[in-house]
Amino acid sequence: MRRFSTGLLLLLGTATTACAPFAASAQSRGRGDEPFRWSGEVTAGHWVYLRNLNGRVRVEPGTGSKVEITAEKRWRRGDPDDVEITVKQVGSGRGDVLVCAVWRDTSTRCDEDGYSVRSHFDDWFRDNRRNDVSVEFTVRLPQGVRVDARSVNGEIEIDGATSEVIAHTTNGHIDARSSGGPVRATTTNGDVTVRAGVLDTHDMEYRTTNGSITVELPASANAELDMHTTNGSISSDFPVTMEGTFSRRNMRGTLGKGGPRIMLSTTNGSIRLRKA
Repeated sequence: MRRFSTGLLLLLGTATTACAPFAASAQSRGRGDEPFRWSGEVTAGHWVYLRNLNGRVRVEPGTGSKVEITAEKRWRRGDPDDVEITVKQVGSGRGDVLVCAVWRDTSTRCDEDGYSVRSHFDDWFRDNRRNDVSVEFTVRLPQGVRVDARSVNGEIEIDGATSEVIAHTTNGHIDARSSGGPVRATTTNGDVTVRAGVLDTHDMEYRTTNGSITVELPASANAELDMHTTNGSISSDFPVTMEGTFSRRNMRGTLGKGGPRIMLSTTNGSIRLRKA
């Protein structure tokens, strides 16, 4: 797993002088119940990675070339100072941005691939029921910037993206929309709602266990489809050239001229393929 020990690091409550290109607008403000705020320039084609263990991630359209991030802590019994927000430059040329909410008691490390932790997350949540601190991220995303947003306990909402989107959580619904890029989304407990403005040449997956899946694609989309549900039904606005035996719960076929494989799978829920 990749690790990055250099580059800009902003810690909640620490005064930091940042290096270009973030120097003019990087800000880390306050501890406890004061929101964390950060902004910096990220050029089109680069990534913003958002990592959260407990809480919602919301992405909205931004203006100009600056990513603007707010992280607000919420709690009733826990200690908000147990959670630290970090921002680092990563990737080729340090042009990508990695934002993490790190719970100190988890011995957690965070990078572009997600979290690595000594004990299983379920064990930590069970042993820390009194630490109910959650973090809600709000991100304003410039045009052309790609986003990879992940949580464990929390919903993910992405609206106004204009490039590639990746969204993953475990407990929470996903609502992810991009007007100019492919969208990939998976959860375990929650619905998945996706609108993808563009398909690329790579496979795309939409998966949940307890929830329904609704995917909107361009009317001119070309793809290979693989859709499966155990307790639910499948419907499509598109004409599909079928492969094999069709059933209400399983469908494999070709959309248009064919292309990348799109996999939609749930256990308890229905699947709907819609024209955007």
